[in-house]
Amino acid sequence: MEKDYIQLKDKVSVVTGAASGIGYATAELLAEVGSKVILLDIDSEKGNQAAQNLRDKGYQVDFLKCDVTSSHDCQHVSEEINRKYGNVYVLFNNAGIIKRKTVVDLEEAEWDSVINVSLKGVYLLSKYIIPLMASGEGGSIINTGSGWGLKGGDKAAAYCAAKAGVVNLTKAMAIDHGPQNIRVNCICPGDTDTPLLRDEAKQLQLDEGAFLKDSAIDRPLARLGTPRDIAKGVLFLASDLSSWMTGTELVVDGGGLA
Repeated sequence: MEKDYIQLKDKVSVVTGAASGIGYATAELLAEVGSKVILLDIDSEKGNQAAQNLRDKGYQVDFLKCDVTSSHDCQHVSEEINRKYGNVYVLFNNAGIIKRKTVVDLEEAEWDSVINVSLKGVYLLSKYIIPLMASGEGGSIINTGSGWGLKGGDKAAAYCAAKAGVVNLTKAMAIDHGPQNIRVNCICPGDTDTPLLRDEAKQLQLDEGAFLKDSAIDRPLARLGTPRDIAKGVLFLASDLSSWMTGTELVVDGGGLA
């Protein structure tokens, strides 16, 4: 039955940026359908609390601290996952940051930090997790892009560049690893009510309430996305419901790009 296609019982999933927002919501949803989920985040305190919250609900989850810009960290967590779980079936490369500045206003260090977390982090963790997928039955990698990875946006030069890179990196990975039965797709959220979006209001020195309202009002569905909205799209790409999809983008944005 179709409902069986979304089951991930006993399959291992790895989620980055999992302490809050889209990462946390996705970790929870993957756990709900039976996956053993490893939460990765650079924030140990919030990551451990997130994992405990999910364990309190009866889910099988672990937390490992990981800076996705560090080759050492990515290799270390992959070794820990391999030691405890063996192979991996789902990898959600979700960690990302944004700096709301033009190329003129961006400091070089700010450019580097956005590119490193949002783009290099996808490369590094995939480098070490893909062999774990290939050693098993294959799997599904989902990279977090953005609507602004498909079109431009104002005062977000580094973010737009990073997310456009994620979109095309996804295609290259899909070509390279399809023969290993590894599917690679990209989810492109629109404005979603997360700590990251609220931080944008602070960066732009705008009233948070007005900023969130303005982010929603022009969309056909006239609301912000929720982390759960995006998590549902990730589950679709992780599951056998999307078994013949690879190398493509799934836009989940309330119609914003339309």
